[in-house]
Amino acid sequence: MKFLDDNGALVFYQNGEMGRIEAWGKDSVRVRTTMLGKFNGNDWALTENVENIDSSVKIEREDHWVGDGTIDQREIASITNGRIKVVVNFVGIISFYKDDKLFLREYFRMYDGTISKESRCLKVINREWKGIIGGTDYSLNVKFEGNKGEKIFGMGQYQQNDMDLKGCVLELAQRNSQISVPFAVSSLGYGFLWNNPAVGRATFGKNYTEWIARSTREMDYWITVADAPKQILENYTAVTGHADMFPEDLMGLWQCKLRYRTQDEVLTVARQYQKEGIKIDQIVIDFFHWTVQGDWKFDTQYWPNPKEMVDELHSMGIKVVVSVWPSVDRKSENFGPMMERGLLIKTERGAAQTYDYQGDCVEIDPFNPETRKYVWEVCKKNYYDFGIDAFWLDNSEPDYGVYDFENYRYCDGPALSNSNMYPQMYSRLFYDEMSKENKPVVNLLRSAWAGSQKYGNVVWSGDVPSTFEAFADQLQCGLNMGLAGIPWWTTDIGGFMTDDVNDPDFRNLLIRWYQFAVYSAVLRMHGDRGPYNIPPLDNRDWGGGYLHTGQPNELWSYGEDNYKIMKKYYDIRISMHDYIKKLYEEAHTNGSPLVRTMFYEFPEDEKCWELQDQYMFGDKYLVAPILHLNEFKRDVYLPAGEWILTSTGEKYTGGITVSVDAPIEYTPVFERKAVGL
Repeated sequence: MKFLDDNGALVFYQNGEMGRIEAWGKDSVRVRTTMLGKFNGNDWALTENVENIDSSVKIEREDHWVGDGTIDQREIASITNGRIKVVVNFVGIISFYKDDKLFLREYFRMYDGTISKESRCLKVINREWKGIIGGTDYSLNVKFEGNKGEKIFGMGQYQQNDMDLKGCVLELAQRNSQISVPFAVSSLGYGFLWNNPAVGRATFGKNYTEWIARSTREMDYWITVADAPKQILENYTAVTGHADMFPEDLMGLWQCKLRYRTQDEVLTVARQYQKEGIKIDQIVIDFFHWTVQGDWKFDTQYWPNPKEMVDELHSMGIKVVVSVWPSVDRKSENFGPMMERGLLIKTERGAAQTYDYQGDCVEIDPFNPETRKYVWEVCKKNYYDFGIDAFWLDNSEPDYGVYDFENYRYCDGPALSNSNMYPQMYSRLFYDEMSKENKPVVNLLRSAWAGSQKYGNVVWSGDVPSTFEAFADQLQCGLNMGLAGIPWWTTDIGGFMTDDVNDPDFRNLLIRWYQFAVYSAVLRMHGDRGPYNIPPLDNRDWGGGYLHTGQPNELWSYGEDNYKIMKKYYDIRISMHDYIKKLYEEAHTNGSPLVRTMFYEFPEDEKCWELQDQYMFGDKYLVAPILHLNEFKRDVYLPAGEWILTSTGEKYTGGITVSVDAPIEYTPVFERKAVGL
């Protein structure tokens, strides 16, 4: 083992592996190793300039008992940055200390004479590199000791009912409704970023934690320590980037459905909202307004004058969002030029097709700067120059026909090595150009990766079912996305997939979901509403007229009683404008999400670390959504402090669990009385 102090960074060499540990932000370190002799220079999610840290490196010798009972001296090394200290022993085991107390150590089950006291014959090592035959990449398996009693949160969005990820196995891959953002927040007071976009797996076992990259050239992770999750998020977003300041004129209602088929439909809906006295901030034009996938333009048969439409919507104070997919049909006018120039994803074997919904498609390669330039120029000409304000970047995982990652390749390498960054690169295709105009960029995406918060991404939870079970899952998804540094998060109100809008059970779900959405970052109506008994506009097998549409999805579409409830909650949303603006300012300055776990605001309350069916909307409102059909009463835990039930004005002193009524017209919300008032 060889150690070096490289201008305040700790460098080590062992058995062909080179490692580098360096200070990287407040009370934080970055750890990298490689078998290739040099690092590739990619910072991945660590994009921000960090202040110069006065770290210290020590290389020392310590006594070591060898097998014959004699004592030998071996070198060990450490690096300290503020409250975090990292120690590497003479066999390369890395240990992490917060205020000199061990909180994380690599898992090692071979005899080393110092740390490993059990199962030494297993020959399990802490960092396992296996060369991929015929290539320069490796598969990588990194293990850490399990911490008993630890809770793990964050990591993005996984469709499950477990908010605490301890004991969970998570695929590190992007799928429709699954979002891999590999930043974990521990109840032990540290945050861990797996700074590697490779497809793989994370396992938070009781016995050990394991991170796997299926194809990579180096290990790269970042660790920070702090006293509370709020400070952990502040440290994390300082090195990965902050969300921009969210525009005030988008904090109200966004209107969307599957799908407005003509510009007359869009204008009719907008005019009706204006007549009803309800201001909508944005209206969204969903998919198949185009000719074929990859043409990225309106079908003029049904959208004869997009600029005239946009101008009228703007005159009502409504911004316009249009859906763009990354898929290019072979029938598209752009398929030939893009395929010839290598601007599409490549397959390693078999047909070139990567996506098969409503066409034979290959998806774009946004890792290629020429692809980004080409697609932006088409979208600028056919959308942006008409005054379109933003883009709905759907299918942004991308949504492969088969999630067979080893069969796809981007210009930066095999999909196995970097596919998790696809949605971020796709969003940058638009953000990098739109931000040149020095005005806010807010685009809607279905996926994200670490650091995506800085690229104008509103991320929604994907095509989830219209069920109470899915609704409960979305709550923990949003809470964990916030802890992974993504504050602009939303859902399809009522879920995406609805069989029958006339079903009373669905309407019950819709109201409960809508009430929740009022107390979330973005209030957005959307969904694919059955039954599918609306005939297509024409008999062509392409263009804006042939595909089905869903039932109406405006606030007034579900009967007068439900309309009254939604309108009342719309008024509540508008009344919170200044408060919501403050929450977005916090997200911009320190990374705090708008939708927060209970322990984010009350980290000293052990019970708050157990709760996943209630949350804080900012620091002021405790929201207890109704997550079951025909549930009209529920228990709510109130942490220490003074609380007011907003439906009745009744006052409570915290530290107790209360049972409150929840008629369909009301979901329980408590206002926290400010300290000192």
